[in-house]
Amino acid sequence: MDIINLFDYATLKFLWWLCIGFLLIGFAIMDGHDMGICSLLPFVAKSDEERRIVINTIGAHWEGNQAWLITGGGAIFAAWPMVYAVAFSGFYWAMLAVLWAMFFRPVGFKYRSMIANPLWRRTWDWCLFVGSFVPALLFGVAIGNVILGVPFHFDADMRIFYTGSFWALLNPFALLCGLLCVAMLILHGGIYLMHRSEGAIYARTRRSLPYFLLLSLVLFSLGGIWIAHIQGYAAAAGSIDPQGIANPLAKSVSRIQGAWLNNYRQYPLTMLIPALAYLGFSVAWILARKDKTLLAFAASSVGIIGVIATFAVSLFPFILPSSSDLSSGLTVWDATASHRSLIVMLLATIVMMPIVIAYTSWAFRIMSGKVTAQYLRENDHNAY
Repeated sequence: MDIINLFDYATLKFLWWLCIGFLLIGFAIMDGHDMGICSLLPFVAKSDEERRIVINTIGAHWEGNQAWLITGGGAIFAAWPMVYAVAFSGFYWAMLAVLWAMFFRPVGFKYRSMIANPLWRRTWDWCLFVGSFVPALLFGVAIGNVILGVPFHFDADMRIFYTGSFWALLNPFALLCGLLCVAMLILHGGIYLMHRSEGAIYARTRRSLPYFLLLSLVLFSLGGIWIAHIQGYAAAAGSIDPQGIANPLAKSVSRIQGAWLNNYRQYPLTMLIPALAYLGFSVAWILARKDKTLLAFAASSVGIIGVIATFAVSLFPFILPSSSDLSSGLTVWDATASHRSLIVMLLATIVMMPIVIAYTSWAFRIMSGKVTAQYLRENDHNAY
């Protein structure tokens, strides 16, 4: 069998849309609960010992969880080179803000407990908060701006021109998406913190979660209502060849109010996807109240899948629509790498991804259990 022709080009493009979606969901679930816990850190832990307990609930995993972000960025670079070029140039200052904020996380984890000084440790606690809250907020802001459309265009030589600004990214709809991202990750992280803590930390976290559950569901609902009343983007029928080479300027695109709901109208079963968000988060809280925290964590993961998949299905086939030159918008069908590149990467993914998932599952199983004050005393030489 000719491996290169194992899948036709259009099928490969769709499969890589699914693969990148899987990686982004993996990042939101795995690194997202780290961000959620660090965002709660200054508020649910009152003493230095309690804050050390909170930090060590994710101390064994946080570095490995960031691999999902690196892998997702690499996959976008390889599979969607035009999307990578536009996003990392247009969102340059936002990306730098995320990077600068995330600098606080590794140094915060490593340096916090090296000096037994209250001011030193409180400072690093707030650095961990900033390094988690700001990226979560800005990732949501980026998603909101993608829904609204990004001001960029290509010239005849396919050079990219971005005409927006950093401050324009902080518009009301994007900030709503940012707050939704923060709320659902804190809910998700709080459930994991309950799973690995006990006593006062457990109780304070449990009391805080209903607020983040309500905020997540309200913001998600408001976002859906808002999307129904803003102008989305739709490609003219027949203007895109799914089997064709990457050429975004060849299509015809129009801006239509409520266009982001077209896929739900055309395929009614897709309405089950946003329902997953409501169901997942609600069931997560019910299970958390019954102290079934591991099942609650799985349910909140389902809620996150529902939110991200709702965004993806709403936009499909668009990946990065353009608000300044409609035909320059990038879609699944006209922004991908070559057929050969996609098939080689897919085969590598099929081999490597089960290994990564198996290793991650094993690591979480081995390094599980409650983190207590006694645990810190017994492992003081290697605990944060």
